[in-house]
Amino acid sequence: MGASRESVEHADTVVIGSGFGGSVTAYRLAEAGRHVVLLERGQPYPPGSFPRSPAQMNRAFWDPAAGLYGMFDVWSFDGCDSVVSAGLGGGSLIYANVLLRKDEHWFVHDQPMRGGGYESWPISRADLDPHYDAVEKMLGATPYPLDRAPFDDTPKTHAMQDAAAELGLDITLPPLAVSFADRPGGTPGISLPIADPGYGNLHGVGRRTCRLCGECDIGCNEGAKNSLDHTYLSAAAHHGADIRTSHEVKAIRPRPGGGYEVDYVHHADLTVKEKRPQVTTISCDRLVLGAGTYGTTFLLLKSREAFPGLSEALGTRFSGNGDLLTFLLNAKDRNRVRPLDAARGPVITTAIRLPDEVDGVPGVPGAGRGAYIEDGGYPAFTDWIVQGLDTGHEIERAVKFLWGRFTEFFKDAPDTNLSKEISDLIGDGALTVSSLPLLGMGRDTADGRLHLKGGRLAADWTTETSEALFTRVRKTMQGIADVLGAHYADNPMWFRKRIITVHPLGGAPMGAHPGEGVCDAFGEVFGFPGLYIADGAAMPGPVGPNPSLTIAAQADRLATRLLEDLPARGGAGGPEGAGTVPSDTGAEPAGGAGSPDGAGRDSAYGQGSGSRGGPGGPSTAAPGRTSLSFTEEMKGFITYGERDPRIGELADGRIPLAFRLTITAHDVERFLTEPGHTAAAEGWVDARGHGGRREVERGWFNLFVPDGGEDRRLMKYRLYFTDGAGRPLTLAGHKNVLHGPPTRIWPDTSTLYVRLLEGHVAEEAEDGAPVAGAGVLHIQLSDFARQLTTFRTSGPDGLETLLRFGRFFAGELWEVYGPDHAG
Repeated sequence: MGASRESVEHADTVVIGSGFGGSVTAYRLAEAGRHVVLLERGQPYPPGSFPRSPAQMNRAFWDPAAGLYGMFDVWSFDGCDSVVSAGLGGGSLIYANVLLRKDEHWFVHDQPMRGGGYESWPISRADLDPHYDAVEKMLGATPYPLDRAPFDDTPKTHAMQDAAAELGLDITLPPLAVSFADRPGGTPGISLPIADPGYGNLHGVGRRTCRLCGECDIGCNEGAKNSLDHTYLSAAAHHGADIRTSHEVKAIRPRPGGGYEVDYVHHADLTVKEKRPQVTTISCDRLVLGAGTYGTTFLLLKSREAFPGLSEALGTRFSGNGDLLTFLLNAKDRNRVRPLDAARGPVITTAIRLPDEVDGVPGVPGAGRGAYIEDGGYPAFTDWIVQGLDTGHEIERAVKFLWGRFTEFFKDAPDTNLSKEISDLIGDGALTVSSLPLLGMGRDTADGRLHLKGGRLAADWTTETSEALFTRVRKTMQGIADVLGAHYADNPMWFRKRIITVHPLGGAPMGAHPGEGVCDAFGEVFGFPGLYIADGAAMPGPVGPNPSLTIAAQADRLATRLLEDLPARGGAGGPEGAGTVPSDTGAEPAGGAGSPDGAGRDSAYGQGSGSRGGPGGPSTAAPGRTSLSFTEEMKGFITYGERDPRIGELADGRIPLAFRLTITAHDVERFLTEPGHTAAAEGWVDARGHGGRREVERGWFNLFVPDGGEDRRLMKYRLYFTDGAGRPLTLAGHKNVLHGPPTRIWPDTSTLYVRLLEGHVAEEAEDGAPVAGAGVLHIQLSDFARQLTTFRTSGPDGLETLLRFGRFFAGELWEVYGPDHAG
């Protein structure tokens, strides 16, 4: 139980966790002026504070029951073990900085899995691309500057390029979240002071550019990594986010009357073992779960009784993203002259891509499930330790010390005491100057399940259903070893059929409906408005490449939708209109259809309609009048320079086009009786070739306008907006509702033929207006299902008004599709 309700602190939004999901969401909400409280269980780690000495490493693990509050959190399950992070910045503190987008064709839909069930992504690459752009910019994504001295002296990078060329493999220098220059666009250099961005640095400690020490995975003491604490979290704090470290969440539940409650403990003294820390409660209108795949799933499983009706998909779709670690021993540089120094450079500099059968490339030899192979590294100080020891016994003793910290956490798992095997491997040179770790990852089978066992998180997962993927990756790694004249060595755990993953995914997957996932395509939990999943737990399958960028992009997309909904929905059970609601634009039909004599809003919408509401939310009707609103989202393609929408939808040069509108009839009585059935349309148009997402300045919607016959109706749209270059544009579109059998209802009412016109063009002036482009938009079934939940009324007789609107809509459809018109 938490604190009494009278003493409970309340926030607009609580974010649990500061990883790639939590940090991005907290920043976006704080930037928009929301009251955000972020709870992170771990400590802050400013540059220079990451553990290095054996004494420091001894306390670098997370186990509060043992008085340990370090950043390495080790989980052990049947079939796999995981290392994740506890600290301000989450996994970004110990990841290898790679920012690769999920491949377009790897967003598979309804792909059967050998272990049963299927993998299905309710989102696409097109959905995420604008959010990928935003995250890459914030994290300073840049490839390794191999063409510049002294970065060109990185033997492992050249060796990987040589091996890929000889084997005919596709290799790239992937974008990295690392500062190689002192400012964006600057000249790369070693250990240069980094200029703080405009939002400052929450640590207040100076940062320096990469010094090629290979310490990315154990925390960058230079501050060269553009980790989340230096980027999103600093920006969130700048905008007023309340970031609280050493705050560990223990339970969550819905709050009576709406919203949610969160129980947490504050680890105030990190030097002692806490027996019974005091539990504190905070309530909120919206709750964002970003505690990581294990943390988020564990919280939901523990709190399941408090969430009746939570999807049966909870715990499913678990995978390790195909993670596999191996070693190339006694490798040499490209000239086979000097040992290949894997400790020089960032941990990862290259990425080899193995094609996937879903790529649609015919004749690709050996194509199965796709994967990536990346060069690894290890800290330079480890190389110094190993080279400085005199005997094999001392090497083994040092290895047993470090590995013992991990095996202590695996004591309850079967057959995990691998100290001797690891010692033997390192004795053979796995951490010497002549070795190269290789990191594999890819589309493994997401048929694992997370569940509770004795109150602890457990996992059922096996490598067997992903055997073909792992075999393919290992075979390719062996080929790289042959090219480099190296000896290939599997991770000893592989022989126990165990995987060490740093990329656990799934457990609370997104889906198209509650039977398929725990949350929808925007991370909102089915049946629990205002509860969101923003981290790797929401992934419905493996990402393939390093998943951090995709998790962050999906969180950015989640935040965009959440912010769009805030002014209208007012949160889960929170006060209506909790956010700042824009004032009425005074939109007018301007002589458009359904606007008799060009009448303004007094005729079409009701005088002084007041707050326009937000997407999906209630509008404010004039006194004595009832308004109705709903939200519609449509997506498709447009071709610039084309006039015919049908041709523009399919042309080779097409690009994505989308809009999201709140359609509001401020006076439903007039809306239903006037022949044009005109309503206001507000929201945004996302025109990729004209500046991206742009606000609709004025817009109109006409429902079921007669068009020359009893058997034909039009739904008309006219949206004025201005592109990124300041040029006015008009989106003019119509849905063509033709007579025919009832089976035509869905395609007719979900297909919008659009043209982009140059200028703000009224309907009567459209014939001579220059056309910028044309195409077709559609409502996706998942968006239509959401649209049905967005109908809102305001004013007297709201329920009766909604019923009247429904009868009108159904009646018009009957006029077109009823038996007399079925042909």
